[in-house]
Amino acid sequence: MNVKGISVLVTGAASGLGLATACRLIGLGASVVIADLPTSAGEDIASELGASATFVPTDVTDSITVGKALDAAESFGPLRALVHCAGRGGDRVRIIDKEGQPGSLESFSEVLRVNLVGTYNVLRLAAARMRKNEPIDGDRGVCVLTASVAAFDGQIGQTSYAASKAAVHGITLVAARDLASSEIRVVTIAPGIFETPMLGRLRSEVVESLASSVPHPKRLGSADDYAHLATSVIENPYINGETIRLDGAIRMAPR
Repeated sequence: MNVKGISVLVTGAASGLGLATACRLIGLGASVVIADLPTSAGEDIASELGASATFVPTDVTDSITVGKALDAAESFGPLRALVHCAGRGGDRVRIIDKEGQPGSLESFSEVLRVNLVGTYNVLRLAAARMRKNEPIDGDRGVCVLTASVAAFDGQIGQTSYAASKAAVHGITLVAARDLASSEIRVVTIAPGIFETPMLGRLRSEVVESLASSVPHPKRLGSADDYAHLATSVIENPYINGETIRLDGAIRMAPR
């Protein structure tokens, strides 16, 4: 599908992976709805990006605000692509702590609520809009989801995060098969160690150590690496039902 002229919903687009994706898509001629929390910088970012961008305050677990974001996307034209980057990190909670007490069920549930339930909520609502489209090059729409290498190489303390991202991976093929009759593709990207605000708080030697642990290239992933792949997925009609690791061939150690 040619990106130029299409309407795209990007969640979590006020920062990081989502922002880089929105910028790349707009640069290629798409119109983008920046869906992010009301407390985000989404309004200012949309203003900077110009007439091809609009911001809609969105909680991905809330069907009403997601619906408003989809309405805004359709004001540009039929919704042709979703790039779902919104989510949260885990709480680094051990299953049993040093005193032998069980980890917080509330924390585990909240991570799954945002990362898994939020993903399914956005996917189902976006797919329902895409199904009404006339096909372009055999596609009515494309949904790009975001997992993590933690889905496969989860580290100690990442139980909730790894579970939520493994579930997104698990959804991918099922969703692609389910939506095939509607001519909607579903693909997931699983990033490795990427440059994030959280990493920015670490000591420089720790960041350098993380970068050196990547086999090749020996650097952290950049948000534009993700944006490049997300755009390629939209454009390539034969990528479907797959989780793509974007990680420089890293395999995470237990801790």
